[in-house]
Amino acid sequence: MSPDDRVRLQHMVDALTAASKFVEGRKRSDLDADQMLVFALVRAVEVIGEAASRLSSEGRAELNTVPWSNIIGMRNRLVHAYFDVDLNILWNTVTQALPTLRAQIRPVLEKPA
Repeated sequence: MSPDDRVRLQHMVDALTAASKFVEGRKRSDLDADQMLVFALVRAVEVIGEAASRLSSEGRAELNTVPWSNIIGMRNRLVHAYFDVDLNILWNTVTQALPTLRAQIRPVLEKPA
């Protein structure tokens, strides 16, 4: 994997880790009451999607089980339809999809460059 792709994957893992920390000990209802939490999670998911969009096609192919188009599409939706974020989708993404994504990416980063 190219050094640039490794950097992008590390950016994704950093944002994944931050999002996990943001929701630690929280419930879905906290999103309704805490606008700062919403903004933090939206930003983390945006960073993940932006980094994913900048991976080379070879880098994406190396992790061919990752739903790259979904990740990038969610980033685009959050950025361009910022006024209409479905908090249920955001919560489910952060609590269910992101841990799986981290488990897929980490082994690649743990390999020697």
